[in-house]
Amino acid sequence: MAMNGRFDLGLRVLALLAAEPEAMHTSQAIADELNESAVMVRRVFLQLHDAGFIVQRKGPSGGAKLKVAAKEIGIGDVFAATAGDWLGVEDKALASQMKKTASHAVAAMNETTLAQVVKRLKKG
Repeated sequence: MAMNGRFDLGLRVLALLAAEPEAMHTSQAIADELNESAVMVRRVFLQLHDAGFIVQRKGPSGGAKLKVAAKEIGIGDVFAATAGDWLGVEDKALASQMKKTASHAVAAMNETTLAQVVKRLKKG
């Protein structure tokens, strides 16, 4: 899945979790809701878990739920968690500048929170 696809799926997964923040959501239930592959949802779960946005529980009553309130999750951080080294370059002379540029881009994106995205989605 391309970088934008992972970010899009990550954002949609988090939006669903934010709609019911106390409930555990299985990857299959989210995949069905989003018309996505459960495998892709599980891969995004791992990225979101590694970033500290969700907690996961295994077993019959398992699934995932938000670890952090939606208003505390910036979409730039979601992008950074799902996109990988999206602005990395091999040229050492440019690497530090690109890292700084990526940091500025994430900070600008963080002006929008997951809570704002969820609110916008509810409006349609």
